[in-house]
Order: sequence, then structure tokens, then C-alpha cells
Amino acid sequence: MALSNNVIGVINFVAVLLSIPIIGAGIWLTTEPADYCVKILQWPIIILGVLIFLVALAGFVGAFWRIPSLLIFYLIAMLALIVLLVCLVVFTYAVTLRGHGNIEPNRSYLEYRMDDFSIWLRRRVRSSNKWDRIRSCLSSSNTCAELDQRYRTAQDFFNAHLTPIQSGCCKPPTKCGYTFVNPTYWISPINTAEDMDCMKWSNDQTQLCYNCDSCKAGLLATLRVEWRRANVILIITLVALIAVYLVGCFAFRNTKIEELFRKYKQGYS
Repeated sequence: MALSNNVIGVINFVAVLLSIPIIGAGIWLTTEPADYCVKILQWPIIILGVLIFLVALAGFVGAFWRIPSLLIFYLIAMLALIVLLVCLVVFTYAVTLRGHGNIEPNRSYLEYRMDDFSIWLRRRVRSSNKWDRIRSCLSSSNTCAELDQRYRTAQDFFNAHLTPIQSGCCKPPTKCGYTFVNPTYWISPINTAEDMDCMKWSNDQTQLCYNCDSCKAGLLATLRVEWRRANVILIITLVALIAVYLVGCFAFRNTKIEELFRKYKQGYS
């Protein structure tokens, strides 16, 4: 019985360690530019990681101090948390399945369109109230200002590999036909009716294309990349957590069998 309890304790300690990558993935998202402004996925990940840490810790204490109620709580609660983690992984994969950039002629950078992304993601930036807050956050950074210092000529800029946010928010869409002066200052064509974004562009450094759909699409493209990277961590941790949980279940079952044999022997001694 002591051996099985020790095995359960070690297994629960491993589960405690497995909560760290989950919490770390959530914290990492808070440091990324898009998630810092949007704040959608990081807190569910952090909260789930903390809950897994606490439940695994309860199981660890229950195993080494032989408290059956804590072990039963661990088995039930950890199963529920694993199911929640599976749902989160599947959801993240589903909403980030679409959203590849589009190639423009004579440009090294990609451009992004709202229709390329999942409906759920698009709804996160459709509301004017939500977007005003996000736009304010994006414009307060030096994401666009650094382009003026880095690229002096049009050819250098057209050959640049811009981030999705820089491509969508810091310049007008290529199809609008604007003439390059510097990365954040462009001469308007005679006809700007090609797209609504063409009329939304402004050379005002506080406006630029932050009100454009291309900017929203660039933000979603960045979110997609960040979420998929975080999801890789979650998937690896989930597989390890399931394996640890199953070993813990077998060890707990063996403990109960040992108790039954011990009581059986005591009854006939």
C-alpha cells in the first residue's frame, strides 16, 4: 500500500510540474503584441493551469499523507480539468484553422483580408467599442514608427517581410494604388473607390490604417500565429497529463486492491 501511495504521490508531483508549461503559455501570450491588446485566450489558459496545479498538489498531499478523500477529489477534479483542456485545444485549433495571408504582385510581404478568418475571430473585432480599445492599444506602440527608420526607399520596403500588423495597419492596401513616400506616408491616387480601406487610410501618424479592415485582419493573423504556437504547448502537455492521470488511476486501483486483500487476510487470521 505504501508503495502504491508513493507512486501516486510521484505521479501527482509530475502533474504539478505539467501545470507549469500551461501557465507559462498563458503568461507568454500576455507578452505578445496582439494578445496584449486583445486579451482573449491567455486568461483561460492561465486559470486552467493554476487549477491543474492546485488539484495535482491536493493529490500529492493526499498520497503522501494517505488521505483518501483528497485522492478521490484529485481523480474526479483532474478528469474534469483534462476534459476542459481538451475542449480548449480543440476550440483553439478550430478557430485558427483559417487565415493565411495573400500574395501581392511585386511585394515580399503578405496582405490579409477579414474573410480569410473564422467567423468567431471576426466577431472579436467587429464591434466598434471593442475595436476602439484595441486600436488605441496598437497605435500606442512603435510598431509603425520603426518602419520609417528601417526602410528609406520604396524598393527596400516592398522587399521587406512585414509582420501582419505592420502590413495591415501601417500602410494602405496594395490594391488601392497609393504612391510610396515613406512607409507611413503615401500619396493618394485619384480614385480611392477600389475598397473601403482605401478611403480610410490617413497620413496622420495616429490614424494610418488603424480603422481599416486590413488592420483587423492583420491583428487576427497575428493572433492566429500566437494561438497556434501556444496550442502546440497545450497539446504536448495534454498528452503527458492524460498519461500521468491514467498511471495514477491504475496506482489508485492497486491501492484499493491491496487494502481489500489486507482486510481479507485480517478477517481470517
